[in-house]
Amino acid sequence: MARDYYGILGVGRSATDQELKRAYRKLARELHPDVNPDPQAQERFREVSTAYEVLTDPEKRRIVDLGGDPMESGGGGGFSGAGFGGLGDVFEAFFGGMGNAANPRKPRGRVQAGADSLLRTRLSLAECAVGVTKHLTVDTAVLCDLCQGAGTNGDSKPVRCDTCGGAGEVQSVQRSFLGQVMTSRPCPTCRGAGEVIPDPCRKCGGDGRVRARREIAAPIPAGVANGMRVRLAAQGEVGPGGGPAGDLYVEIVEQPHDTFVRDADDLHCTIRVPMVDAALGTTVVVDTILDGPTELTIPAGTQPGEVSVLRGHGMPKLRSNARGDLIAHLDIVVPTKLDSKQTGMLRQYKATRNGERTEVLTASSEHNSGLFARLRASFSGR
Repeated sequence: MARDYYGILGVGRSATDQELKRAYRKLARELHPDVNPDPQAQERFREVSTAYEVLTDPEKRRIVDLGGDPMESGGGGGFSGAGFGGLGDVFEAFFGGMGNAANPRKPRGRVQAGADSLLRTRLSLAECAVGVTKHLTVDTAVLCDLCQGAGTNGDSKPVRCDTCGGAGEVQSVQRSFLGQVMTSRPCPTCRGAGEVIPDPCRKCGGDGRVRARREIAAPIPAGVANGMRVRLAAQGEVGPGGGPAGDLYVEIVEQPHDTFVRDADDLHCTIRVPMVDAALGTTVVVDTILDGPTELTIPAGTQPGEVSVLRGHGMPKLRSNARGDLIAHLDIVVPTKLDSKQTGMLRQYKATRNGERTEVLTASSEHNSGLFARLRASFSGR
């Protein structure tokens, strides 16, 4: 199971960087080994430091939001080496930079991976059943065709940033309750890249990418359902500096059907059956989603509330040759208006059924046990 990094810091999933910093500062003051020597507090401090490191890294936080754990492949929490080498994490939370001037960060570079994108598309029940290729219009960042992602104009090249000397960060000395602390922050001139473009591309302004509208073909497999997402690799946003594109996720919005209600892979419908047909038995043609008009048999003596099932006539199971069922709920219709001839015929029929009469059944009656079980369940659920 992936760790709940938000829960470790005690913040919501929509927490901003400032809220993350406030939460971490509060916990660090309580749990830091210099303040609280309790071994359990030290272990808790490790967890809190790791959670802060993960959630303040955009790429690692994206993995967490997708249900993964960016730290489970090994290597590195909020501490390094023996003891508490991650003391710099506390300085970063308090002052916005590392406390170890001897080991500054490396420049992050101009080329970064692109973000994922999300697009929703509406599908009919039939399209969900058979699969379809949807032609979608996507508005995302794409590679600049003028500089091909370099961000420079013509043959010009990026040069080292004079402000940070190519380190990508600038250092300063601040006083705190821990004493005099050397801190470092991303360089405001190059934004941590360590280099600047003196002659940027005229089209993208040095970013290496531009926004554009494009058409893509999204293959939707048979069996998808409402809320599912289809992943199209490398079809999302191109990253800064012409970095690799993220993925595009197409979320399915399934439209209601006039006849069928979907429950996972099964389809449900309601069929009105005249009282005489329920008594004598009949057949009805159901226009199924995948198999067209299909005959459904309603046996003689069908009672109200019974169902009739067409096995294997429901929705296909995703990535499988199996299919769900079509379940017809039978609504027995008793006539409310009879002419004199019809009334006479029913009276004659009633006269032949001397053993049948209207009566109140007890709760333990075999014929009433199902009804009372449903009633008890409904009242106990309140």
